[in-house]
Amino acid sequence: MSYIASLDQGTSSTRCMIFDKSGAVIAIAQKEHQQFTPHPGWVEHDAGEIWQNTQSVIKEAIAAAEKKASLDSIEISAIGITNQRETIVAWDAQTGKALHHAIVWQDTRTADFLDGLSQSDKELLTSRTGLAIAPYFSASKINWLLNNVDSVKRALAAGTLRIGTIDSWLTWNLSDGLHITDVTNASRTMLMNLQTLAWDSELLAIFDIPLAILPEIKSSSEVYGESIKSGPFAAQIPIAGILGDQHAAMVGQACFEKGSSKTTYGTGNFALLNTGTEIVRSKHGLLTTVCFKFGDQPAQYALEGSVAVTGSAIQWLRDQLGIISSASEVEALALQVKDSGGVYFVPAFSGLFAPYWRSDARGVIVGLTRATTKAHLARAALDAICYQTMEIMEAMVADSGIAMTEMKVDGGITANQLCMQLQADVMGIDIVKPLITETTALGAAYAAGLAIGFWKSTDEVKAQWRQDRRWQAESDEKTRTIGAAQWKRAVERTFNWVE
Repeated sequence: MSYIASLDQGTSSTRCMIFDKSGAVIAIAQKEHQQFTPHPGWVEHDAGEIWQNTQSVIKEAIAAAEKKASLDSIEISAIGITNQRETIVAWDAQTGKALHHAIVWQDTRTADFLDGLSQSDKELLTSRTGLAIAPYFSASKINWLLNNVDSVKRALAAGTLRIGTIDSWLTWNLSDGLHITDVTNASRTMLMNLQTLAWDSELLAIFDIPLAILPEIKSSSEVYGESIKSGPFAAQIPIAGILGDQHAAMVGQACFEKGSSKTTYGTGNFALLNTGTEIVRSKHGLLTTVCFKFGDQPAQYALEGSVAVTGSAIQWLRDQLGIISSASEVEALALQVKDSGGVYFVPAFSGLFAPYWRSDARGVIVGLTRATTKAHLARAALDAICYQTMEIMEAMVADSGIAMTEMKVDGGITANQLCMQLQADVMGIDIVKPLITETTALGAAYAAGLAIGFWKSTDEVKAQWRQDRRWQAESDEKTRTIGAAQWKRAVERTFNWVE
């Protein structure tokens, strides 16, 4: 038996998963990494720690797969990589060492720089990239590193500086120094032209970023090179798939046709709608992005709505407030009350993403009374996940003209039965969960497998999708309307907090 290995490098942890030809999970290993917040609004990761964890989970997953298959060694046919997007790593090509902590997608340190751009530059950026002007994206983070970190300046002067998203960092380390990325990750940097799928000289000039330090842009599914024998796989295996995490989830959910969509619940929430080969410009605060590109086939595009804080709001209840000791406890706590008791929690810890794009916003909890308990706060946190997702999907329907009757979901929070029922009730539609919920890792595996013929076509991949659970709305329209209106009032309270 041969298998596909998938590396899923996320915001809070790194996983390696081994899949068989049926798309079933054979083995999984996972390891969390540290979160650094040196200043308010700053979020960093140690890229060296991430690489160490990557090596560990690869070895652990392979060992687990060998044990399960009762074999001394198993055949890995290809490697797929999926990653937290927009997060930037700078490293030295000679030493292979990171030159600074990775600057994470949630980081807002470059808000002032972006505010200072001319209106004409902002319009050019938006039209060429399909993105909003926000510190979320990679380009301003790269600019900050180039201007504020001495080791980065020295490497640039010496011609040894390399900068890329996490997929580039992992590929560099797994291979013999391949410096590449794929179109989905590149489309999130604010430096790639959506139409040409190439780095754009005018966009590079806005951020004063030299082309030479950036990776080569490739498709999402092709053989890029091989892993080195001295690496964690201990063999030369084709590295054949790279997808940003949300695009990987689209592939894992088999959203290959125009009009198909999914929402991934993770640290943040991300909803994508496949718009086919057409670049659809949003009028309702969404992003236009590359959905995926397989080999020589035309790129497919997507509308995307991003929510910065959903699952991490539950982590906040655990780590900062201490009202739960593990994330899994939030459901039982929230079930102690029939509703949030009029409490609304808007977790705009580092501003608001779609559809508002307000970096001046900060989190609020409103509607508190003497009767409010920690159970009400837990319930309000789950409501916040659902209402933020609702606003994204409303914008998606308005932009695309495609009515929604159901929504495919995946990610960690889908294990929370109450949250998924609340999502159905808030939106008034069916919520559908696949049998294999680790769709991000699965999507990267599919991309790699399709590149080498492990799976022959997207039709074969699509045939593997299976439904696990469906939640149907139990709310009435009046209740939904009142709840949504109150939520929007709460969101308005977050505005203009940071001057």
